[in-house]
Amino acid sequence: MRRFLLVAAMVATATATQAADMPDFLRGSITAPVARTNWQGVYIGGQASYGAADMDFTNSGQDLLKKLLNNIDIQDKFDISSWPLQSKTSTQNSGFGGFFGYNAQWTDVVVGVELNYIHGKFFNSSMGSQSRTFMFPTDYQTSATIKSDSSMLIRDYGSLRVRGGYALGCFLPYLFGGVALGQADINRTASYDIKYKYVGTQIPPLPDLPSIGSFTDKISDNANAHFIYGYSGGLGIDMMIFANLFLRAEWEYMRFTAPVDTTINTVRAGIGYKF
Repeated sequence: MRRFLLVAAMVATATATQAADMPDFLRGSITAPVARTNWQGVYIGGQASYGAADMDFTNSGQDLLKKLLNNIDIQDKFDISSWPLQSKTSTQNSGFGGFFGYNAQWTDVVVGVELNYIHGKFFNSSMGSQSRTFMFPTDYQTSATIKSDSSMLIRDYGSLRVRGGYALGCFLPYLFGGVALGQADINRTASYDIKYKYVGTQIPPLPDLPSIGSFTDKISDNANAHFIYGYSGGLGIDMMIFANLFLRAEWEYMRFTAPVDTTINTVRAGIGYKF
């Protein structure tokens, strides 16, 4: 029994010594470390986009109508400038542009600021009218018709954003939010046509109104190269493919507060370089 234990101890010692002399990859005791991608620094790139713009023209002419109908009795009584006249529209188009930014990195956490720009073309228009008849003033039948038409062309838009991501090997998924900026041509026209007729039995009718009459007026507002602004948000992923060259895929939502309430959704593909 003593001989057996002695032989077993000698074999175990020899085996351990031999294993210690083996290369690491044969022993399987050490795993090679995975290299961490360096995202820190200034970067620049170009991109192409495709998206849809939803434009809400419903209330786009109300301010013009209020100005036009100021101090008119039927407006004070029935608030006719608030009638909904136009509709919502949607259009799709492509664009191209670029981006420029800076990343700061702490281990795998990446935070940065970026200026993003797209040159595209989103255009749509809407027009509408509404007519109603009232018994106003007393013994008068009054018919009011209001009209409004608007168009909007967005040529350039972008965002100044803050983004945060988490590095996973050569991939950098990220979220972002910021200020949306744009330039648009917004053309609006509003008009009214009011007709009245005396239907009472008093002769003569009211001293300040004849028995029948009408009056009309029109106003326009053309704002070319108008600055529009709002907010933006979205998500994306960058992928380092070679040295400091990376590919990008992204989705962005933008909303502009303007006479024509507008939202833009775009998907983008780009390529960039980190210095």
